[in-house]
Amino acid sequence: MANSNVVGSSRAWLVTLTAALFFFFVYIQINLFNAINPYLLKEFNLTAAQLGQFSSYYFIINVALLFPAGMLLDRVSPYKIILISMITGILGTLVFSFANSFSMLIVSRIMIGLCGTCCFLGCIKIASRWFPPQRMALVTGLVVTMAMLGGIMAQVPFTLLTDHMGWRNALLVDAGIGVLITLLIVVFVRDYPPGSKAMIEKQASQLSNMSFFKLLGKVVANPQNIFSGLFISLVNLPVFIIGAMWGSMYFVQAHNLTRAQATFITSMLFFGLIIGSPLFGWISDYLKKRRLPMIVGAAASLAVMLVIMYIPHLSFTMFLILFFVLGVLIGSQIIGYPLIAESNSMFLTGAATGLASIFILGMGMTQSLFGWLLGLNWDHTVINGGEPIYAVSDYNLAMLILPVGFAIGLIAALLCKETNCISKKE
Repeated sequence: MANSNVVGSSRAWLVTLTAALFFFFVYIQINLFNAINPYLLKEFNLTAAQLGQFSSYYFIINVALLFPAGMLLDRVSPYKIILISMITGILGTLVFSFANSFSMLIVSRIMIGLCGTCCFLGCIKIASRWFPPQRMALVTGLVVTMAMLGGIMAQVPFTLLTDHMGWRNALLVDAGIGVLITLLIVVFVRDYPPGSKAMIEKQASQLSNMSFFKLLGKVVANPQNIFSGLFISLVNLPVFIIGAMWGSMYFVQAHNLTRAQATFITSMLFFGLIIGSPLFGWISDYLKKRRLPMIVGAAASLAVMLVIMYIPHLSFTMFLILFFVLGVLIGSQIIGYPLIAESNSMFLTGAATGLASIFILGMGMTQSLFGWLLGLNWDHTVINGGEPIYAVSDYNLAMLILPVGFAIGLIAALLCKETNCISKKE
């Protein structure tokens, strides 16, 4: 547990929110495709399926490395891992900006995937050392809020920047932001509060004698980790599919909106998350309940998604409102993280969160599934020298991923056991 003289202090918030800038940077990289999709499709002569495949390399790398990353974060300095990851992400962004072939695009995406492997785990590991368990739902919500600010930056601002100076130069600006964030992390972030070093080293020594497979067996054997991971990942699907990748094309081609209007709507998803993540975290901490807010969030998200998909002739304003509300509701996903932390021994928290994150980032590969479904009945219509155009029916088929995901997420929430905000280690 964090030092009582530090918990809740301005220093604890400064350290945690500065570390969360790493998450902010990674979320720009995840979500910038809404701004640059048309340029990539045209310049590299890609189909929707190929574009989805390219984007999915980020998540493939994440899924492959998340559990080892969770183990690593329990053993070594999260601060050092965050710094190395930031540098890798900056270099990957630079490679992306200079790419002249599909293979170079893939290399850049793999590098950015390496960067993102520890983006959430590293921030939460540091936060858990500076704050007590009773504060972690709110703290987690604010860390996620930093990521959502990155998602907003990747929408309208990055679209305007791309239209003004080209997608390659916009990526150079993106890399410059990463350099500035890295400097702030060097100055302000520390691994643990004063006086906590001995306790942290004791935890690391407990893990040093436990093999990879023994540790994996312990976290897999806890169903809370499985159900919580499924809940978080499935409720988060609109971020990966609409916010990160396909939202702009969907609104432009299926609803005849401009690119600026389309990215404004996708931005509302992130604005809603900025409100919903800390709000659901605060409600959960206040009620001392985890399961009930998760169930409400998943069920209400399903209802709103069905309205978006099946109520005809929605106006631009209605889309703005509905996606803001959806963003608020899917903020309930953050409750799954403290539920995992409370359901595992202290020395298993990093590995357990890593296992859950495999589900979370694994769902990012639905971007590729969406692209495949989009092209399943495509009539090969193209405009502007190579940009593919898809029919409304193509989008309706691909969008079915979202309500199905919410329904399964609701079932996962129902299967979770209530912790009443009491940590197992207590």
